[in-house]
Amino acid sequence: MDTPDELFYTPDHEWLRAEDGTATVGITDFAQDALGDVVYVQLPTLGTTVAKGDTLGEVESTKSVSEIYAPVSGEVVAVNGDLGNAPQRVNEDPYGEGWFCAIAPSAPGEMDSLLNAEKYRALTAT
Repeated sequence: MDTPDELFYTPDHEWLRAEDGTATVGITDFAQDALGDVVYVQLPTLGTTVAKGDTLGEVESTKSVSEIYAPVSGEVVAVNGDLGNAPQRVNEDPYGEGWFCAIAPSAPGEMDSLLNAEKYRALTAT
């Protein structure tokens, strides 16, 4: 699966889609592939305030448990409740139906420190 050019990325393999004043967050195709079959996703609580780098939740797979980190600071304004019944969506569609949550950024300038698609591809190629 391609790494979408319109997204931002973290070195910890989260992606961020900025649109309409919110930042939708998920994990990359690279991350879901490394995890294997996702069997459970712990999402943040709606209304939670997070700082960049805080733990947003966890992804449990048949191989391991991994934390999800906030790529930006702000308030959690949406969560993908569908993942409770269908955690496999993270594997099937990591950049679409497999999203985790949306954050209303409190410090939009933090996105400047994220990786663009080209830099993320270079990171994962090594």
